[in-house]
Amino acid sequence: MKDKLEAFERLLNIMDDLRSKCPWDKIQTLESLRTLSIEEVYELADAILLNEPQEIKKELGDILLHIVFYAKIGSETNDFDIADIINTLCDKLIFRHPHIYGDVEVANDREVADNWEAIKLREKQKNGKTNTVLGGVPRSLPAIIKAHRIQDKARGVGFDWEERDQVWDKVAEEMEELKEELKNGNKEEIEKEFGDLFFSMINAARLHGINPENALERTNLKFIKRFNYLEEQTIQKGKSLHEMSLAEMDIHWEEAKKLEKES
Repeated sequence: MKDKLEAFERLLNIMDDLRSKCPWDKIQTLESLRTLSIEEVYELADAILLNEPQEIKKELGDILLHIVFYAKIGSETNDFDIADIINTLCDKLIFRHPHIYGDVEVANDREVADNWEAIKLREKQKNGKTNTVLGGVPRSLPAIIKAHRIQDKARGVGFDWEERDQVWDKVAEEMEELKEELKNGNKEEIEKEFGDLFFSMINAARLHGINPENALERTNLKFIKRFNYLEEQTIQKGKSLHEMSLAEMDIHWEEAKKLEKES
């Protein structure tokens, strides 16, 4: 524990030096750091998805730096400091885990999550904030993550399918409605039906314990890898993708799929 505390103290001292001596660090504000923090979180997400421990370590360090930076700025305006941040977090964790620090009993992780959401709602009511189930979903979340979070919060108050396989009837219904609008050719209605279909598919993923954001990103990475192989093979033959037929491209695409299975 001593070495961890010393490492954290070292970071805080470095942050003090940077804030007082570095021309760039001196002028940063909460607002100027915001977009940089978002970028760092996405870089961490990439490292986790690629399962690169050393990159994960580096990106976690970058995020920690941002937290310390925000704390330093907050201390300068007497709004909060790093101790306030940590103690507020500790208090919240203790309060939201009554099955650990209280006398509440839970049977599984699902009950823990349900209790967490219920406690959050009570906290908002106590603090005079709008007490709505979906009020805590950030507006700026990416659409897939937001849909998954909305559905999960709704489930927390019992608004969910009784049997998870029932969702596939909804998926089929949305697909048929989309096909009908495609025939009609109304772009606005087609967009709405695509949205409904995506939402129902995200719901299906959630019910089967799959994170839809992670699932789609893994497919993105798989497509990129296969397409890069296709492009590399084309260049090696002195050709351009523009000059190749779809059938010729498909040969290299299947080669890429085969290599994936063998690796």
